[in-house]
Amino acid sequence: MASSPPNPYTEAGVDTAAGDLAVELMKSAVRRTHGPEVLGGVGGFAGLFDAAELKAYDKPLLATSTDGVGTKVAIAQAIDKHDTIGQDLVGMVVDDIVVVGAKPLFMTDYIACGKVFPERIADIVRGIADGCTATGTALVGGETAEHPGLLGPNDYDVAGAATGVVEASKVLGAERVQPGDAVLALASSGPHSNGYSLIRHIVTGAGIGYGDHAADFGRTWGEELLEPTRLYTAPLLRLITQFGDAVHSLSHVTGGGIAANLARVLPKHTWVDVDRSTWSPSPIFRVLADLGGLDLMQTEGTWNLGIGFLAVVAADQAQAAASTLASEGIATWQVGTVQAAPRPDGDYEQGAKGVDGGAVRLVGSY
Repeated sequence: MASSPPNPYTEAGVDTAAGDLAVELMKSAVRRTHGPEVLGGVGGFAGLFDAAELKAYDKPLLATSTDGVGTKVAIAQAIDKHDTIGQDLVGMVVDDIVVVGAKPLFMTDYIACGKVFPERIADIVRGIADGCTATGTALVGGETAEHPGLLGPNDYDVAGAATGVVEASKVLGAERVQPGDAVLALASSGPHSNGYSLIRHIVTGAGIGYGDHAADFGRTWGEELLEPTRLYTAPLLRLITQFGDAVHSLSHVTGGGIAANLARVLPKHTWVDVDRSTWSPSPIFRVLADLGGLDLMQTEGTWNLGIGFLAVVAADQAQAAASTLASEGIATWQVGTVQAAPRPDGDYEQGAKGVDGGAVRLVGSY
């Protein structure tokens, strides 16, 4: 019997059969994110989402966001653990949408890799699907691209994009913020997906392997550093529903740290002093800073230091809002108050990401 002719694409390093197997392994997880609004199932050239629900809005505005996980994936690769990176991706993408008060509708993902290992790809996508389920987001499509020669066999990167909707009259933002508003901090689960280039630099410099036991945390360094990003979307949407116009603006504390991200959602000519004494940064940040010979204040523009989100709310509703979020399992406390009086002298953060908003500095001691 004559042998099958060689497949030139396979000889070039691309295994389409492995890609097909990866899709089969992830199908059930993806389908669990689908409600009746999703049409066409898995595997189409384009995902279809029934937008008939938008007819109930007076003026629906679509909100969109795109992001990745960054160099945190290097740690997942180092310890061969890939089932939490997907939740990180959802946190970075979908939790940006809720900042404007939008409800997420659907998300797509993109995975580039040097070689398709079906079980690994399926683990990543299952994590994305679990995050989508937790945030009420349909995972309607995605792509896995094999790039031999560009990426090493065990290398990969992930990215995603999501779309949500908000009533035009309900958009949250700086224009709603008033002097006297309370700034509430929502606890993070760890570094989330930001500042990992510094984290990896510190860990490598200390001669630590990601598989080494971390006595401070009772597990390996890799497991501790892969703690998934906390997802805030569902609790915040419930907060907005319950407190309505008392919720004025939200800020997702990602790259740039607390001050820079809060400044983006404050109006011009206002300022906030965030009081460091109102919380103690999580142990992971203290241990890493000590290993790197850094003062925590030196890391404020890089790490979230225990605050994953900020909510600017009416002062008379601040305590009730904090209690509501705490009942959802998110420790919440007041870190500052919006001011419109003449700003004190000092080093304030303003103009981050091109937004000419308010001014923020961190004051006091941890």
